[in-house]
Amino acid sequence: MVSEAKEVIRLGHIQVQFLQESADTGGVNSVFEFCVAPGAKVPAPHYHEHFDEFLYGLEGVLTFTVNGEVREIGPGDQWFVPKGAVHHFANHGTISTRTLTVITPALLGPEYFKDIAAVMKGGPPDPSSVAEVMRKHGLVAVP
Repeated sequence: MVSEAKEVIRLGHIQVQFLQESADTGGVNSVFEFCVAPGAKVPAPHYHEHFDEFLYGLEGVLTFTVNGEVREIGPGDQWFVPKGAVHHFANHGTISTRTLTVITPALLGPEYFKDIAAVMKGGPPDPSSVAEVMRKHGLVAVP
């Protein structure tokens, strides 16, 4: 069964749209697309405590760093980020990127991105507030 289109969540230089959420898959996985504007360097290096992440490039080139290894993810490229792996990404290009992400099990959903968006309203976010939201959703910021 295909779900209706979900809302687009805007977080500064990133836009996220969930295609499948935990309720759609019985908790097996969640699937979302995220777009990153040119020049964006987000998020802070972090790791996931209880879920894995699979990335698949759709448009543009996003530079990922996972446990110190740097890889460019362009259309058709993929990378698996296991739980516990410290990672972050940046768009060093001149066009927006679009990447498909699968989270297994489905422990990360739209609520996380909505909570981060709320912290970001009104200007640059307080790093401790961002870290608190991340922690609430099973992500751990790494200084």
